[in-house]
Amino acid sequence: MTQNQTSAAAPLGIKPGAISSESKFPLPRLRRLAAQLRFSLLPKRTNGMYSAVPHAAMKRVYIQDDWPKSWKYSYTYDLEEIYGEYTNRGYAYAYDHRRKQILRLFTERLAPAARILDIAAAQGNFSIALAEMGYNVTWNDLREDLADYVRLKQQCGKIDFAPGNAFELKFPAPFDAVLIAEIIEHVAHPDEFLRKAAQLVKPGGYVVMTTPNGAYFRNPLPKFSDCPDPSIYEAVQFKPNGDGHIFLIHPDEIKPLADQAGLEVEEIALFNNPLTNGFMKMEHVLRLMPQGLINRLEFATQHLPAPARRNFMVHMAVRFRKPLKSV
Repeated sequence: MTQNQTSAAAPLGIKPGAISSESKFPLPRLRRLAAQLRFSLLPKRTNGMYSAVPHAAMKRVYIQDDWPKSWKYSYTYDLEEIYGEYTNRGYAYAYDHRRKQILRLFTERLAPAARILDIAAAQGNFSIALAEMGYNVTWNDLREDLADYVRLKQQCGKIDFAPGNAFELKFPAPFDAVLIAEIIEHVAHPDEFLRKAAQLVKPGGYVVMTTPNGAYFRNPLPKFSDCPDPSIYEAVQFKPNGDGHIFLIHPDEIKPLADQAGLEVEEIALFNNPLTNGFMKMEHVLRLMPQGLINRLEFATQHLPAPARRNFMVHMAVRFRKPLKSV
């Protein structure tokens, strides 16, 4: 499998009319595909099992007049991401697909109790979800005041809080994995950012990254590898939301970035198509479509030929591995 193919997008090899003589039921692989479509899953390659990614059971909170401004701002995203009170269904569905990719990339490689650092974790929804699955999570963000908002929502699991610049903090030991979700597109030097993230991972550990796909056919932003002097963007880095995007990394830039950071690329998953996630003025259509149908369309587009996926899918999730030191 090439690096720009996902496990989910690999050819399934189902032949029309094929019948398994070894199974009580015909077309076992087709039944597995049906299960994936039903639960909007991607295959788990570690044990061959297919199971639904659990939804976080975080506490339901309600906005209060005396909350800090940063809490109120984060709450507007939580309404879409975890509480199901949609004003932008495209955003909410895209977030749900991203969440499933992130949890899959961790659970395929790490057993519960592994230590995970969530960098720039904001309102902590991934931190909480991973903690509820049994991981020992460290929440990190420059905005220290958000830590208490995360505590307010947390219902179970273990989360340590380490606000500040993750690359300047002194952690007691390297982590089993680091999560950098939707942050690398906001920095002027993504190569340095990935290298510093890799330094926080122990040998044999993982870095999981999500970011918009720079090869998406409507992306207007420059390619990082084509920029002769990224320092010109230093004054505008770290701004939030889409307005703060500087570079959108292309799939063909992933391996060179990984090589510079001392990482190996295990998987690149392209997901979130623009039709079912509101990117092509489809929000009014999404309001009329059942979410199950939207998820099925999303899954189907993940089985497009690799060149089509590269230019059509809006988001990218990558799992890097830090090699074991040679003896």
